Amino acid sequence: MKFIQTYLLVAVLAFLIVVSCKKDDIPTAPTAPSVDEIEVGANNNETGIIGRDLHFNAKIMAGDKIDLVQIKIEPRPGETYSRPWNYTVTWAEYKGAKNATIHKHFDISTTAGEGIYDFLIIVKDENGAVLELKKTIRIYDPANLPVDPTLSLLNLHIDGTPYYRNGAFVTAGLKLKKNNVFSAQAAIENVKGNGKLYLLLINKKENHRPESVDNIDFSKVIVYDVYEHKDWVAAATFSNFVFDLTTFQTVRNIPNLPIGAATDNNAPTANPITGSKSWASGDYYFGVLYKNQTYNLSLYKYIELGIDYN
Repeated sequence: MKFIQTYLLVAVLAFLIVVSCKKDDIPTAPTAPSVDEIEVGANNNETGIIGRDLHFNAKIMAGDKIDLVQIKIEPRPGETYSRPWNYTVTWAEYKGAKNATIHKHFDISTTAGEGIYDFLIIVKDENGAVLELKKTIRIYDPANLPVDPTLSLLNLHIDGTPYYRNGAFVTAGLKLKKNNVFSAQAAIENVKGNGKLYLLLINKKENHRPESVDNIDFSKVIVYDVYEHKDWVAAATFSNFVFDLTTFQTVRNIPNLPIGAATDNNAPTANPITGSKSWASGDYYFGVLYKNQTYNLSLYKYIELGIDYN
C-alpha cells in the first residue's frame, strides 16, 4: 500500500512539473505601445485644407522602445473624390525613446482631392508590437470652406509711432523699453458667426507658444487685447479697431499697454502681471490667435520682439 501511495505521489508531481514546463514554454505577447492626447487639425477639428499645413499632436508611450511613428491618410471605401490621393509620412527620429510627444505640421498636397478620409496613426515598437488607431479627417478645397480666417493686417506701435507693419519691423532690432506704451491692431478676413481674438505677449522663457485659443495658459501670457464678434450672418473682416464709416465715429479703439503695467488687458477681468510672467528683459513672442467657434476653424501667427526692461 505504501508503495502504491508513493508511486501515485511521484506520478502527480511529475504531471505538475510537465504542465508547469509547458506553461513556461508559452510565449507572452509583447506589450503594445499606447497613444494619448491626440490632436488632428487646429483645435482638434479633424479638418485639413488643400495646400496648407495640418497640425498633429500626440503623446506616445512605448511598450519597450519606439521603433517608428507613421501617419497615413487613405481614401475611405464608398467615398467619391475629385482625384485619387493618399499620403504617408514616417518619423524615425523617435526610435529608441521610451515615450515622446509628437508635435508636427505637414502639408496637405495641392493634388489632394476634397472629401472624407481615414486618418491612421501607426506606432511600431522595437519589441515587435504594433498599434494602429483610425480617425476621420475631412479635407476641404479652400474655396469651399464655410469661413476662411486670414490675417490681413497686423500693425504694432510704440508710443504711437509705427513699430511693425506690413510684415516687417520699421527699425530692425529696436526693443521695447520700460514705460513705453505698446499698442497693436489686427484684422481677420473672411469670418462670420461667432469668433474670438486674443493678442498676447509671452516671454520665450515660459516655453509656451499656443497654436489655438483653447490652449492658452493664462498663467504664462500677458493679454494685450481680447475681442469677439457674435452672430455675423455674412462674411466680413473682424478687427480689434472698429470705425463706423456711416457716422465716422470710432466704435472701439485699440487699447494701450504700458511696458511695466501691473495688470494686463484681459477681459472681463484683468490678470496681474506677476510671478514667472513678470516684466523682464529678454526675447518675447507677440501672438495673434483667433478661433471661430461656429465653424471650429482658427489661425495663429507669432512674431518675435525684444524688451529691454533695465
